Amino acid sequence: MEEKGLSVIVKTVTRWLKGFIFLYGIYIVIYGHLTPGGGFPGGVIIAGTFILITLAFGKEYALGKMGKLLASELDSIGALLFLLIASMGIYFTGTFFTNFIEKFHPTGNFRLFSAGIIPLCNLSIAMKVGASLFMVFIIFAVVRVVFEDGKGKLISTEKEKK
Repeated sequence: MEEKGLSVIVKTVTRWLKGFIFLYGIYIVIYGHLTPGGGFPGGVIIAGTFILITLAFGKEYALGKMGKLLASELDSIGALLFLLIASMGIYFTGTFFTNFIEKFHPTGNFRLFSAGIIPLCNLSIAMKVGASLFMVFIIFAVVRVVFEDGKGKLISTEKEKK
């Protein structure tokens, strides 16, 4: 049976680094209101973890870790959480996207929870960005363009389930 993915060296280094890269992405998301970073860069780093796994081990292995359906659901949940957090400002203060946590529970500056809703927004954005970028990469890995009679045609390289 043919082994998928890249060389043993790349797979070994990927096994060692994937957890650290993922944790670094989480760190960038959580402390994004205190340091340069936030939801988008953290989500890109998290997606980079899954892209690295796909490149090293093959798309079948990566889809076993996070499938297209799960990525689509995380993308939608991230968008809905962001909208919910923004809408909760209307409920608590009458204004869309108001920082209602900081308004009702003020804390000192430069603390993890000093930003109110911003860390929650960063988490939802990271979920959306990470899942979206992984989905785009998987679509590029699964779909190919074949030219027949001068016309481009998209075909899937996935094996059909019987």
